Amino acid sequence: MPWLPFSDNRGDQGSEGGQIVLDEEHDPCGARITLERDAKTAPAAITCGLYGWMVHTRFFAELEAARRQYEAMKVDLAALVALVPFDTDPELRPKSSALIKAISAFVERYP
Repeated sequence: MPWLPFSDNRGDQGSEGGQIVLDEEHDPCGARITLERDAKTAPAAITCGLYGWMVHTRFFAELEAARRQYEAMKVDLAALVALVPFDTDPELRPKSSALIKAISAFVERYP
């Protein structure tokens, strides 16, 4: 599944008070990741989310370091999207538990 631009909001203010540099959504609308520069608390910030499951924000001292992490995080976010079970899945509980563990590992990998 591809990552697509979320909207034409480059330059707008992001959730961390910075200027949006990159903002993408995983098709079919499973996740979103946003890179901001000049955030309120740091020179750069990445906010990402897995719809209905988690939101996670990271702060960086340098924009270029954040750009590299942004690309790495997109790969792992796409893997999380693939784990999201359908509400009608007969194995909803065990699959949900597996996803929660994978989300915890993601947050540990990207503190």
